[in-house]
Amino acid sequence: MKRTAVVFALTILSLAIFLPFSIAIQSANAQTSSYSITQVDHKVEVLYSGHVVISDTITVSGQVPGSFLIGFPYKYSAYILKGTAYDSDYNLLPMTLGVQLQGQSGFYGASISFPSGSSSQVFTVVFILSNGVLTTTSTGFQLDFPAYPSFVTTASTCNVNLALPTGTSIVGIDKSDGAVNSTTYQKNNLPAFTYSPALATFSSASGYIQEVDIPTLNRQININPSGAITCTDTYKIINNSTSSISSFIINLPRNASNVVGKDQFSRGLSVTIQESNSVTIAANVSLILAMNSGESSILTVDYTLPSMSPQQSGHFVLNLDLFPYLDYYVDYASVTITPPEGAQIVTPRLSSIGPSADVTRNVYQETLSINKEGVSYIDSIIPSEDVLPITFNYNPLWIAFHPTSYMWAIAIAGSVVVALFIRPKAKAPQRIIVPKMTVGLSPENIKAFTDSYEEKNHIISEIRSLEARAQRGRIPRRRYKVQRRSLELRLNSLNQTITDVREMLRNAGGSYSESIRQLEIAEVEFNEVELSIKTIETRHEIGELPLEAYRKQLTDLERRKTKVENTINGLLLRLR
Repeated sequence: MKRTAVVFALTILSLAIFLPFSIAIQSANAQTSSYSITQVDHKVEVLYSGHVVISDTITVSGQVPGSFLIGFPYKYSAYILKGTAYDSDYNLLPMTLGVQLQGQSGFYGASISFPSGSSSQVFTVVFILSNGVLTTTSTGFQLDFPAYPSFVTTASTCNVNLALPTGTSIVGIDKSDGAVNSTTYQKNNLPAFTYSPALATFSSASGYIQEVDIPTLNRQININPSGAITCTDTYKIINNSTSSISSFIINLPRNASNVVGKDQFSRGLSVTIQESNSVTIAANVSLILAMNSGESSILTVDYTLPSMSPQQSGHFVLNLDLFPYLDYYVDYASVTITPPEGAQIVTPRLSSIGPSADVTRNVYQETLSINKEGVSYIDSIIPSEDVLPITFNYNPLWIAFHPTSYMWAIAIAGSVVVALFIRPKAKAPQRIIVPKMTVGLSPENIKAFTDSYEEKNHIISEIRSLEARAQRGRIPRRRYKVQRRSLELRLNSLNQTITDVREMLRNAGGSYSESIRQLEIAEVEFNEVELSIKTIETRHEIGELPLEAYRKQLTDLERRKTKVENTINGLLLRLR
């Protein structure tokens, strides 16, 4: 009995000695650091495309850490598209996504590294989320977002601002520490490892938010010998919402003029300049046919930029704004700069840009291409990511190159004709006349082929949209079967017409036969791409393909699919 009492007393004494140290160590993990967070400006912005930009501008005091941890509830990790960080001088900071917050579970973290000797006390961390966090309601939208950022230490003050597009009004924000009906609120002494999802409800007029995905944006910039600059922006847009889209607002550089819109068949579209300020121009492009849920479309905008002037001895310098202030998110963007024929690109050097740039050199032409993943207005804020100085040398004598070449060609051809004319004529051999075969091809046949082909593509899009609506339960099963059967009957009739006329075109020979051969090759490649997309989607759904690999492969396949679609559309236009 006495021995038991002694053991019990020793146990109590040990707990009394070591427990305070254990508590102090745990507290130090969350609170002790060589710096303190004095203020955080937590801004949550909804873009025109429904994507969400979360930017946290952080002010610290004390010794700047070598790495800084920030995060939010783990459920938002599935929607992250991109993350970036920069200091108060807009210099990019290395950022690593998908780290833990000091071993705490339930959080998705990011680590920001500071260069040695850095004294920046203010820096900004930006996350871009997909429009999957946005839910459509009968009167507007609901946004699921982190009410506060998560840190490993206490933040003295956290100011929150929910920035909504024009034409919207807040209804209320539900969060764990109390609901508010304003787009701004504040939290003092924000604890470490704060876990606080929030749900914002707001009303919106039609057209102010368009839930879309933009897989690709291709910018083509051409500079002619006089220094005039013409640009063409080509977007691929996928309707990700439950309603149809009849127009889309495209952001252009603030000094753009002579704006002209076209669809994928080069038909002119109505363009209205809605907004023009010191940052960007908002051009509202109206579609000929509304884009239904799940459908995609290609929009092209042509415009001009202010002309260039040579500085000295044919030396041209262009400070190119790679991308304007985009109020939407683009998965993959490319810019191609084509200077005048005979020009030589001096800067930038490829080594200074990195693997995202490429220079193509033909006999008389050099072309600079720059590729970038994940483009939004954030890129226009950081000068090193947005403005690219391009220098090229150009001799004005190249203007006369083509006329001189043509004159020499005409002179040589004339000399050959004269030589043949004055040459003694030999007795002409007897000619055997072979009658030409009548194929029976008429312009009506070609029109029937192109019209049937375009209607076939439209019906296939309608079938896919119908399947999507049936899977979401938006259409009765019986009605779905009836409509699908009607569309399939029409599709079979069109396929028969296409097959019959295709044979006539193939037998006609010449350019008709070659166009049909190229069209069949493009169709085979299109079907292969469609099958590959379905395959990687299935592999991703069963967990066989990681998210990053899935996104990369999907981007490559979508780019390849767009190229094939453009080839098919070009062949149809040529036949028409």
